[in-house]
Amino acid sequence: MPGLARDRMSLVDRLFAINWSFLLLLTMIAGIGFASLYSAAGGHFDPWAGKQMARFALGMAGLIVTAMIDIRIWRKLAYPFFGFVCLLLLWVELKGHIGMGAQRWINLGFMQLQPSELMKVATVLALARLFSGATPDDVRNPLFLLLPLGMIAVPVGLVLSQPDLGTALTILMVSGAMFFLAGVSYWMFGLALAGVAAAVPLSWMFLLRDYQKKRVETFLNPESDPLGSGYHITQSKIALGSGGITGKGFLEGTQSRLNFLPEKQTDFIFTLFTEEWGMVGGLGLMALFILLLAYGYVMAFQSQNQFGRLLSAGILSNFFFYIFVNTGMVMGLLPVVGVPLPLVSYGGTVMLSVLFGFGLFMSAYVHRDTKRQGMD
Repeated sequence: MPGLARDRMSLVDRLFAINWSFLLLLTMIAGIGFASLYSAAGGHFDPWAGKQMARFALGMAGLIVTAMIDIRIWRKLAYPFFGFVCLLLLWVELKGHIGMGAQRWINLGFMQLQPSELMKVATVLALARLFSGATPDDVRNPLFLLLPLGMIAVPVGLVLSQPDLGTALTILMVSGAMFFLAGVSYWMFGLALAGVAAAVPLSWMFLLRDYQKKRVETFLNPESDPLGSGYHITQSKIALGSGGITGKGFLEGTQSRLNFLPEKQTDFIFTLFTEEWGMVGGLGLMALFILLLAYGYVMAFQSQNQFGRLLSAGILSNFFFYIFVNTGMVMGLLPVVGVPLPLVSYGGTVMLSVLFGFGLFMSAYVHRDTKRQGMD
């Protein structure tokens, strides 16, 4: 509320300070996901749409609660939360549930928890805390950057061992965005890119597993094995093209209805949606994502403290990379790496972690008038 110190706001004041227009955009995108999951099941709420709606309701309640907690508390919890999620990743190594050839989940009984998705948010939170306490000279000092680089290396290494190349790359991209937002010198990014380029041949020989190499080869030439490793992307392209300009209509997508489209409720749900709603529908969904991101960045830079700005921009960057990788993947512009479309694809951990991230984002917005000195 204008003119009212954020640390003196009552719970009701904080509730009214939440940007409900932003939450409406989130709900609209999630609604498209519910409809797509309903269609994926052949016009039934089970097994996907009903559960997804319940998770979204739970996640939105958590978002609102998270938003009402003082941003200074989240700053204090940044490192403990990061450490806790690292322990969850270690737990996956020891006791994790194996599915589709990978060990990525912890079985909680009522849901399968995927700590690597939480790590994306935890990394943003921890790096926002670290960089917000640094001076411009610190950020330009290569020795200072050894600590955040080490913080990134731990979860990336644990996620790669699951193995989950897509999530590991996303964590690296989000971390790179945080370094950029913090003001790291451009020459350091150039040096990092040169190092990555030099490491590619070594990674291909010693790090990547056979199925991961096959994905890259399939990306470069999907027609080489259309019934084997290239099946997913081939069917995805067929579905995208068959939708045409306006689509085949709700519940009328043949590729999904006849089960040619693989993983139609998760990784390839954008393909299902565009087959039914065509290029117009696909562009409309992209427009909603772009509007959400643009609106979010305007809100992010209203924060009067560096921690809030970095946290907000980092959460939005994480959301952007989800969209960028998933849509590029299903269109054949990127290798298939198993990254879902946020708020649309089926998945409990992804839904709850994305909404928790937006809860932190909204907390920074609600408490945007908190000054730098009030964060210490």
